[in-house]
Amino acid sequence: MTTDVSALRLSQQAREAIAQVSTGVFIDGQWGEAASGARFDVVNPATEEVIATVADGGAEDALRAIETAGRVQKEWARTSPRERGEILRRAYDLIMARQDQLALIMTTEMGKPLAEAKGEVAYAAEFFRWFSEEAVRIGGDLTTTGDGKNRILVSREPVGPCVLVTPWNFPLAMGTRKIGPAIAAGCTIVFKPANLTPLSSLALVDILVEAGLPAGVLNVVCTTDPSSVVSPWMSSGIARKISFTGSTGVGIRLLEQASQHVMRSSMELGGNAPFLVFEDADLDRAVEGAVAAKMRNMGEACTAANRIFVQRPVAEEFARRLAARLGALTVGDGAEPGTEVGPLVEEKALRKVQKLVDDAVTKGAKVVCGGNRPDRPGYFYTPTVLSDVSAESDLMSQEIFGPVAPVVPFDTEEEAVRMANDTPWGLAGYLFTQDVDRGFRVGEALEVGMVGLNTGIVSNPAAPFGGVKASGLGREGGRVGIDEFLEYKYMAVPRV
Repeated sequence: MTTDVSALRLSQQAREAIAQVSTGVFIDGQWGEAASGARFDVVNPATEEVIATVADGGAEDALRAIETAGRVQKEWARTSPRERGEILRRAYDLIMARQDQLALIMTTEMGKPLAEAKGEVAYAAEFFRWFSEEAVRIGGDLTTTGDGKNRILVSREPVGPCVLVTPWNFPLAMGTRKIGPAIAAGCTIVFKPANLTPLSSLALVDILVEAGLPAGVLNVVCTTDPSSVVSPWMSSGIARKISFTGSTGVGIRLLEQASQHVMRSSMELGGNAPFLVFEDADLDRAVEGAVAAKMRNMGEACTAANRIFVQRPVAEEFARRLAARLGALTVGDGAEPGTEVGPLVEEKALRKVQKLVDDAVTKGAKVVCGGNRPDRPGYFYTPTVLSDVSAESDLMSQEIFGPVAPVVPFDTEEEAVRMANDTPWGLAGYLFTQDVDRGFRVGEALEVGMVGLNTGIVSNPAAPFGGVKASGLGREGGRVGIDEFLEYKYMAVPRV
């Protein structure tokens, strides 16, 4: 069959792309093995096959990395904004030139369909282009005190060595979203990518080196024991900033560690995004928005629509249309042509999703489509729509991180807002209505950091990404993204 031939050819291309990725620890401009000599396997979630091994770093590697970042910080901070910006711009060009290769690596290690992976590569590259332009726009201020006796001179300086920790679900974009502003601001970096998807991040390192990033500015340690690497960084007294994307539980522990040295902290943590559909909404548009908000990355996104609230008069029809759309999606290996839904990242994620669905059904939910694991190798789960979901179901209070859409009816706007805000998280929210006043009113009432009004996509490098409540601190991207890596310095100058 044609599909088999294409898949075979693509598999060979994937092997060639992965073979070009450096897989050691990267410290002071040099690749090497972990001090322990240990390595760990990277698995293709679509086939459950080992595709590479990567150096498994530990405390000794971590200490070398943070000491290097501390030693290089002053020299790197003295480089011109233009020089830093040009490095990022060259890296942007290199990423785009290698878009197909990087997407193939990402699909093979993480599972997302190839078309979606290409989209992430472009999205990731744009953070470098954006912050290459922001590097030369780091401003200050000069004013006079009210009594006219002193000048107030305000400047911006890099915060210092930064600890960057990224998740597995967007393995390239989460790296560029943190590395870009750190480089632009003049900060050195110690970076721990996720051990489930390290190859995309490691490929990025080679690109930055080729773009001219000096030795010691970026130091990378992958590991299967995150605390053995991150804890030495946090306790070193050298690091001045932590930027973390991941679970709220881990974020809280990192904030506790950061408090010991009063480190600047940016936390992009969990989400439990509400998706509100009012009876006056364009249902076709709302369904497409739900597909985008729910199915991006197989639902493995912190911004994914986790709880879908639909006004009662249109709830049944919306569930039917959404089930028709999700049920028609092609599930398969992300590298195969035509695949629209890839596997979940690992067996543990698959078990969690099935447990949440089973719990909801036990508590009265009806399976409109899906609700099972297809009979094939890999960590696949069928796109699922559930109706009549009880508020007591676990999936209403936990991040699903899978292709499951629970539909819950509501009667009034006040009820919808109350249910939407009934969660400790507050990252993203979505609402669909053709009433402009309602759109602004409900959007302002949602306790989230980002709102999609008649759209299922909120992420953009030009916009400030982040949440409120248990979803984190700080913002990434947009004009404010670089502020997280800069300190203010005020100098008082007498007028004589």
